[in-house]
Amino acid sequence: MFLTCEGTFGLVPATMDYNGEARPGDFHAGYQEIEGINLGYLQINGTRMFALAQVLSDLFKDIPRTTISKKMETLKIKSRRCDLKELRTLKAINSVPTRAVKCSLISKADLEALCTSCKSLSPRR
Repeated sequence: MFLTCEGTFGLVPATMDYNGEARPGDFHAGYQEIEGINLGYLQINGTRMFALAQVLSDLFKDIPRTTISKKMETLKIKSRRCDLKELRTLKAINSVPTRAVKCSLISKADLEALCTSCKSLSPRR
């Protein structure tokens, strides 16, 4: 129900250690369709993370941001700031505006919980 299709945008060049293994913090980007909307994501250390700005503007555009913030607080959903490399990648896949100077990320599990919680709030759901 939640995942309808997905695709990978591409790999971000890995940082290799002297053994030739990728170091922690490497990630790749892609797209995933959620609730009929194509969202960009970063796969960071095995966790799929979505740009909160895109989630709010595309997925929850009919719901006030204060309502979403209260839902996130109630559900104990924490967002994390992305670093510069991650922000540049999100800009490259058009998940955040090119003028953005910062971005917050939420995990796929948290996004699923938020979608479930907000189903009754949006007229299109």
